[in-house]
Parts: sequence; C-alpha cells; structure tokens
Amino acid sequence: MTQTYPSILRLQVIVLVSLLALAVLSGCGGRKQRATNDQPRKGKYETITMEVTAYSSDQESTNWRRGRIFFWRAYVASGPNKGKRKIVGLTSSGKWARYGTIAADTRHYPYGTVMFIPGYGKGVVEDIGGAIKGPRRLDVYFKTRRRALKWGRQTLQVRVRR
Repeated sequence: MTQTYPSILRLQVIVLVSLLALAVLSGCGGRKQRATNDQPRKGKYETITMEVTAYSSDQESTNWRRGRIFFWRAYVASGPNKGKRKIVGLTSSGKWARYGTIAADTRHYPYGTVMFIPGYGKGVVEDIGGAIKGPRRLDVYFKTRRRALKWGRQTLQVRVRR
C-alpha cells in the first residue's frame, strides 16, 4: 500500500511543528542577553593595582623554534627543556590560548580566577609565565605579536573576582 503525497506532507509539517515547540520550550528559541566585556558582572571584586604586559604564541614570546629536519615541528629554543617538543598555543592548564587568557602567578591566583582588565576586558587565569612572579603582575594573551607589542606594559586597576 502506498501513501499519497498529502499524507507525507502532513507528517513532515507535524514533525517540524513539534521540533519548533520543543526548541522554544527548552529555551533555545529566545535570545539571552549577554554581559558586555566593557564592564564586569556584579559580584565581589577586589581592585588591585597591577603591572599588565602582553604575550602571543609567536616564537619570541613563547621560546620556540622550528626543527631543522622536520621544519613543521616546534621545539623549545633554550632553557632546561631545550630541544624538547613544544605544542605552541597550549597553556599550562591544558587549554588552548585565546583572547581572554591570562598568565599569572598561580600561587596567588589559581587557575580559573576571573579578572576584569580595563582596555582588555574579562579574562581567566589559564597560564603561567616565566617572568610573572608575585600578586601584582599579569600577562594577557593576544593573537598576534603586533597587538601584544601595541599593548606594551601598563599599570592598571585590575578587578579580581574573589
């Protein structure tokens, strides 16, 4: 027995309406209002004066070089791990570096600490840096070296969520 064209069309309409109703009821049909990166969300913030510098995933900032034989591989350029393989862009917390990644001294600010930096926006501590020592130093991540150099070294009132 074959079904006629109108009955198949009716079935498709019923399925489509059911899926739309399910999407609206589950909350993905409406727009949620997001907080802008210009102002921190409400909560307990502590304001601390910090020296904020910038870094990127380039060779000079993160101490790596290309291999001689396998030119596509990255190796540590100097220091105690010289010559070992390096995964460029991977932070010490195991996450990939992106805009909003902050390098801090994890003895003072553990991984996951949320900070608001004027002129940069909201960031999360996900990395450590070789020269980042103490509670008053931060490194913020930029995608390119040019943007990191443009940021430079600034002394700012950073808000830290406690």
